[in-house]
Amino acid sequence: MAPPRLARSLAAALGAGLVGSALAILAPRAQEQTAGGPRPADAVEAMDVITPVPSSLGADPDRAALGRMLFTDTRLSRRGDRACITCHDIRSNGASAVARNLTTDGTPVPRNTPTAFNAALSFRLGWAGDIPSLHEQAELALTRPEFLGGSWPRILDTVRGDPVLAPLFQAAYGRAADQEAVIDAINSFERTLLTPDSRFDRWLRGDVHAITEAERAGYDLFRGIGCAACHQGVNVGGNLFEKVGIFVAIPNKAAEVLRVPSLRNVAVTAPYFDDGGVATLPEAVRLMARAQLGRELTPSQTAAIVAFLGTLTGSYAGRPLTAPNAPGAAPQP
Repeated sequence: MAPPRLARSLAAALGAGLVGSALAILAPRAQEQTAGGPRPADAVEAMDVITPVPSSLGADPDRAALGRMLFTDTRLSRRGDRACITCHDIRSNGASAVARNLTTDGTPVPRNTPTAFNAALSFRLGWAGDIPSLHEQAELALTRPEFLGGSWPRILDTVRGDPVLAPLFQAAYGRAADQEAVIDAINSFERTLLTPDSRFDRWLRGDVHAITEAERAGYDLFRGIGCAACHQGVNVGGNLFEKVGIFVAIPNKAAEVLRVPSLRNVAVTAPYFDDGGVATLPEAVRLMARAQLGRELTPSQTAAIVAFLGTLTGSYAGRPLTAPNAPGAAPQP
């Protein structure tokens, strides 16, 4: 059940026609103690809408280490030229800089690549929400022709024949690598792809200096106009479905029902929307307000919400996430 304040907010939004007929499954509140003393009342209230990203989901470290190796192993793909990290660059934002990545035959995939970071916190995966879990997602990524296009006989031959991987699988699983163990290893690594310690999460936990007054005002506006009716929970989205274009159609987009995307790290995950058709965050915010809430934001309102969204950028492996390099640019250090 949603917390009381969030339930009231959702009910008010539904009554105003802001979210349409959505299927909501709220993410569980992160089970972490507040550090740094008592939280201010506004941060306590905000926890009824957004909860901090946990620092761990309890993945087995040995299996996660195996999964990391597989995540970057191009030998698992059909042509030996790509790996999960090819489209999900965990050295930057967990996705890529292009609107749509290319399939194994060189044609664009149907939708923009979502970030792999915090995917384990979403209740379903994929833009259409048609992937029930990380397990199914890994199976599709490894074997579908438009992704890696691998085959299980070749994948298992590669892993079992590798002098490093084979004994590690035996140690971690008590058996030789098989399909379930390979998928579990990748999933174990994916459960470590969390980005805690965003400035907004630090504010939620009681650090009153973590965000500025302007960013706090942006959050108040974000919540006040109804954005939080769909973008809430630990992933600030990722936990319900919504029709695209409730009030106004978005140019060149069908009025289909999609999974509401997470806004975690949204400031570094351009381009936006399922087709990657919007290049900048201010434009995405303006279009969403118009299409989903029936509101025309002023430039200052748009800037305020964008400022708040910038506080949702977390860290991975001790480094804040960054936007990836544009195609052809020099790699980041």
